[in-house]
Amino acid sequence: MPKVVSRSAVSSSTDARPTASAAAALRVYYCICGEFILVIERSLSALPKRQTDGATIIRCQDSGTENAIVLKLNAILTDPVLVERPEGHERQYRFSCPRCNLLVGYQTTPPPVKSGPYLYILRGALTQMQGQVPKDAFDGEAALDPSEVETQ
Repeated sequence: MPKVVSRSAVSSSTDARPTASAAAALRVYYCICGEFILVIERSLSALPKRQTDGATIIRCQDSGTENAIVLKLNAILTDPVLVERPEGHERQYRFSCPRCNLLVGYQTTPPPVKSGPYLYILRGALTQMQGQVPKDAFDGEAALDPSEVETQ
């Protein structure tokens, strides 16, 4: 007689109310190339945007009134860049996709990730659908005139 290794029973109900853990689902974001980049507890579209460049602001440290957002960033730190802003200069410690090196975000404090109060995700850099270009990827770009395209 064969041995029974394990038995399990699964039950579910369509009448059951959602639990707190189900309501706090994590969201996964991918680079345009399909590489996993970010897991976060909130939707990026629900977070505030930075006025200077439209980047999404993610709070990384607790403040007196708001808690830090739980996240995991899978990106490579690149060389810091000095960006000129109307109110002066800003040093950005940038993060890029480990597969295609596309710039996906930055922070204004030295590494490691989440060492400062905020992490910024660039507009149009990430998508929730793997292999699909985000809707805002080309916002602010001029449309290409088909007559200007060179054929070879």
